[in-house]
Amino acid sequence: MPLKISTTSTTDADSAAAIRECYAEIEAELGATPSLLIVYPTVGHDLEAIAAGLRDVAPGVPTHGATTCLGVMTESGFAGSEGVGLGLFGIHDPDGDYGVAARELGDDPQAAGREALLAAIAAADREGEPPELVWIASDPGSEEAVIRGFKEVLGVRVPIAGGSAADNDVGGGWFELANGQVHRGSVVVTVFYPSTSLHFAFHSGYSATELSGVVTRAEGRTLQEIDGRPAAEVYNEWTSGVITDKLSGGNVLGMTTLHPLGRASGEHGGIPFLRLSHPDSVTADGSLTLFTEVAVGERLIQMVGAKEHLLTRAGRVTKAAMNAGNRFADSIAGALVVYCAGCLMTIQDQIGEVADGIAKELEGSPFLGTFTFGEQGCFANHESYHGNLMISVVVFESD
Repeated sequence: MPLKISTTSTTDADSAAAIRECYAEIEAELGATPSLLIVYPTVGHDLEAIAAGLRDVAPGVPTHGATTCLGVMTESGFAGSEGVGLGLFGIHDPDGDYGVAARELGDDPQAAGREALLAAIAAADREGEPPELVWIASDPGSEEAVIRGFKEVLGVRVPIAGGSAADNDVGGGWFELANGQVHRGSVVVTVFYPSTSLHFAFHSGYSATELSGVVTRAEGRTLQEIDGRPAAEVYNEWTSGVITDKLSGGNVLGMTTLHPLGRASGEHGGIPFLRLSHPDSVTADGSLTLFTEVAVGERLIQMVGAKEHLLTRAGRVTKAAMNAGNRFADSIAGALVVYCAGCLMTIQDQIGEVADGIAKELEGSPFLGTFTFGEQGCFANHESYHGNLMISVVVFESD
């Protein structure tokens, strides 16, 4: 029996009714109980009601989820009204195996990632076998450590993709869901052993400028110096004064969305892959805090974006994922899409165009897109990373 995917979404604010109705649509479209469910609600929902609903209507079905920013997108468009939306992805694959597990991040997120991965593999009953895909949802803040935990177990060649949990206003109100339970401060890991092939793409909608410098002092996600100078001062020069009013300190998240910092993360065919870092705030000593880690010795490239690129890039990334497998849309069962919430907030009134671009490339095949506070994906050189202001796409072959 071929792999089949169904997606649905709703803006119904009645959480219990919303999840029941969405699940009924998924099951009816699939014609069977799903092998895996992925759910993305906004924080405007009663998450305990959603979890209880999933336990009731889909007992025993592996379930992965996290909160999304403002809404979701599917082949039917964007679904979010006054900060409330919910999307559900179901896959029926009787010849495949899927497992979901969660662990609290605690004070050792690397160990949490490793343990959650091993538990998910055990849940899929595939111990000793590397999965085709590791799909992740985590609290923002320690994604790189979690990925290091995965790589301890799997090495560097197994694709890792997904997105960090989000809320509607960067207020810290995000949650994760796993197997009918609500989690906080945790990582949720799903392993895919599908009966068909998967293909990946991980890109951004930004271009590199000629401006760059080397990190000379940094700690974790705090960038202190570039070329021996205060990082905020250098960044402000590179961006022609974007954060001039905040050089003594303060939040710059909204000011910097179109001006991230990039780092080369390998190349393919002579083309470098760039993962992005989004500046969040300026500290009193002139440092920049970021939504990614940086390390001394790395070269940072000033990037620049435009709204029109943020509108069209997701469709191009979707096409790149299909091209990675030399596949046309008629052989695709569906897709999962991760789109940065910072980009969403920049083009919010036009987000329907992003969904339309993806749907056009997939020619109507179902997809579910979530809006995240950190994106994880796999480049064409098979290396997986965490980044900001990125788009991550996974497409599933139908047979």
